[in-house]
Amino acid sequence: MARERVLVVDDEQFNLLIIEEFLAAEDLSLELHADPLLAWDALHAADSDFALVLLDRMMPGLDGIDFLRRMKAESRFSSVPVIMQTVASSLEQVRQGHAAGAYYYLTKPYTPEALVSIVRAALDDRCRCLQLLDRSVLLEEAQTLLCGVEYRFVTLEDVSCLVPILAALCSNPDAVASGLADLMVNAVEHGNLGISYREKSRLKKSGDWAGEITKRLALAPYAGRSASIRAERTTEGMVFTITDQGEGFDWEKYIDFDPDRAFDLNGRGIALARLISFSSLTYRGKGNVVVAIAGAEGASTSQRPGC
Repeated sequence: MARERVLVVDDEQFNLLIIEEFLAAEDLSLELHADPLLAWDALHAADSDFALVLLDRMMPGLDGIDFLRRMKAESRFSSVPVIMQTVASSLEQVRQGHAAGAYYYLTKPYTPEALVSIVRAALDDRCRCLQLLDRSVLLEEAQTLLCGVEYRFVTLEDVSCLVPILAALCSNPDAVASGLADLMVNAVEHGNLGISYREKSRLKKSGDWAGEITKRLALAPYAGRSASIRAERTTEGMVFTITDQGEGFDWEKYIDFDPDRAFDLNGRGIALARLISFSSLTYRGKGNVVVAIAGAEGASTSQRPGC
């Protein structure tokens, strides 16, 4: 199996060498560029098949934000995640990066472990999203005839099965799929299984996240819990109502981007779903019910990186 190709763009040669050293043990093929314009040409080459772009924000000739905006304006790169490495971490700068398409952030200076963790997370998310999109293409035409449906789900495998079916109900399935996946996974891990934000961060770094979910599904008091999702076609668009059996959470802090979490491996899904996937997203009561509306005209025309 061919190694996944990663495009690395940083105008500082020393930084390129550091990245190359930090990722030496990973099964990746790195293409390093100090000139962002040459990197742009490489991205557009006939044989371009990059699985990931690691991009510096501040560069002469072509700024990282401009590079990212150009990239995400082209549908062929919609599934290529971008990790933005930067020293710029103010709230406005983080929001600007997210709006341009930077789902993953890495603040300089960083440790080898931090770089490896975020690269692995970005590639894993890309793989999951590509699988979901492949399935959704097969279902789009038939799903336009459906007015309403409700499903029960328990595991991450259930989520992977249902997301393409539900996203195909919408006029913008690619964007909706990523938001639905995040909300449904939240219902399983945070809602039903009680995995906290800090626990997920630790598990993601160690690579034990999926294993912990499988383990908890068989333990009291989590065994037997399920979540549900109802989809209903209305004049507003497709309305998705997701309910879990957990204790709820302080959802208000996750609705908007928080620069303090921008560089974590998790914690952006709800804000991104609200910004990119849905025209409306609201939580009810204690936070174990969320209602997301994919408007008739679609949500943002932006494509979430990595999906």
